[in-house]
Amino acid sequence: MNVYGDISPRTAGYAAKRLLKRGQALLTTERFGQVDPQGKNKTKTRKFRRYNALAAATAPLAEGITPQGSKISYDDVECTLEQYGDYVRITDVIRDTHEDPVFNEMFGVCGEQAAETIELIRIAVLKAGTSVFYSNGESRATLASTPKREDFFKIKRWLSANRARKISQIVRASINYGTDPVAPAFFVLGHTDLEYDLSQLTGFVPVEKYSDSTKAIPGEIGKLDSFRFVLTDMFKPWEGEGASEDGTYLNDGTDNDVYPLIVVAKDAYGIVPLQGENAVTPMVKNPTPGDSDPLAQRGFVSWKTMQTAVILNHLWMARYEVCATNL
Repeated sequence: MNVYGDISPRTAGYAAKRLLKRGQALLTTERFGQVDPQGKNKTKTRKFRRYNALAAATAPLAEGITPQGSKISYDDVECTLEQYGDYVRITDVIRDTHEDPVFNEMFGVCGEQAAETIELIRIAVLKAGTSVFYSNGESRATLASTPKREDFFKIKRWLSANRARKISQIVRASINYGTDPVAPAFFVLGHTDLEYDLSQLTGFVPVEKYSDSTKAIPGEIGKLDSFRFVLTDMFKPWEGEGASEDGTYLNDGTDNDVYPLIVVAKDAYGIVPLQGENAVTPMVKNPTPGDSDPLAQRGFVSWKTMQTAVILNHLWMARYEVCATNL
């Protein structure tokens, strides 16, 4: 329970009416995934189905003879929605006496918590992909290298060989749900610590040198060939899981930190909220009398959601593991 002493009035000096802004994370995963809400009363399980392509019919037909024909095959990808949520309790004393609009502020804080929770859940799924490339060595434990230009071309060759398509539509970053067209590209999602190393790649074009920089999306720092880079501080590294550190790369004091760069093509992963655009249910209860609160002393702000994310095709997404230069 948050009580009056926890949220004390600002009596020691002049109380500014404008509250300080909070640092909000840049959320990116929803923009590049296949968003498909689960309807209500449809169970917690979602099944995606992909029909496999038929082999090319290269044998010429024999006159008067019906060919054997082909048989359809398909792959199912299942995922299960899980429920998440939290709440903040506030007393009537805070509501009635505090100079700040505490309930409004707590509503904003809970909204940010919900958004970051969902983002971290989705990032954890993307980081668990099975298609992995390393900037040097053959494993995470041997990593001691920043991103390399030739590795991105290696990833591009691999994606193309698996018929991965570039993304040309992304989910609109506004309350008006929909999609916006973008120049076709493979999008690379990663941590802001990697901005320097990516900017040093030969052929890297920063956003300010785009022919129309207004078409860059939030968090985008530039492009390299068919790749566009979008960074956020939500893609946390695996701390101390690389090679022994020598001070060249960011580290935990013993071994190098390893950063994931997630390269995604069209329809590489799916996002499944329970109904609605973002499927988060916010709730606010002012202190009101009831059996458990006869004097109307307690209220709360809360949220809950049911979410899941799933990799739809491991061959259309790659995890490129690298180190970040210690500046």
